Amino acid sequence: MGSSIMDPTGQTTRAEGALQPAIRPESLKGMTVGLLDNGKQNAGRFVEELGKVLVERYGVGRVVLRKKPVATVDAPAQLLDDLHHAAELVVIGVGDCGSCSAAAIADGIALERLGTPTAVVCTESFTATADAMAVIRGAAGYRHATVAHPMAGLPFEKVRARAEGVADEVASLLTGATVRRGAA
Repeated sequence: MGSSIMDPTGQTTRAEGALQPAIRPESLKGMTVGLLDNGKQNAGRFVEELGKVLVERYGVGRVVLRKKPVATVDAPAQLLDDLHHAAELVVIGVGDCGSCSAAAIADGIALERLGTPTAVVCTESFTATADAMAVIRGAAGYRHATVAHPMAGLPFEKVRARAEGVADEVASLLTGATVRRGAA
């Protein structure tokens, strides 16, 4: 008897077909990056700091911040459409529990399907959940960035340090290239 993967976001929607990732830019220089705060504790602070690092280190032109109303379910289609039109690239963070990690991956895949290159950040404790959601949504192997667990409850200095530490990986996910500090 086989096992099945349950969608922890409570959705019954299955994959729309294999994911064709959005076309990545060669560089982040001058790009507008959308930051999606999933509403978890420190997520807003984390994506804001990550946005600052992307501007400082990679020459991102501008960042726009949006916040999900509920971390544990897919973002409303209108919010994703807004991000798709407001930004050339999107960073989603931070998956710090089972259902919010799954929802963050689902949001990233939805944005990719709209044609927006997206990098999702989850804590290392929920990598399996993130990978399982990618399979459910027809994107087996969808890559995401990871930071140490937990994110919630950390003081500002540690949130900033995690943003600085994951910026190269996020830049690589957004450009599809191996990025060395300051090279994107």
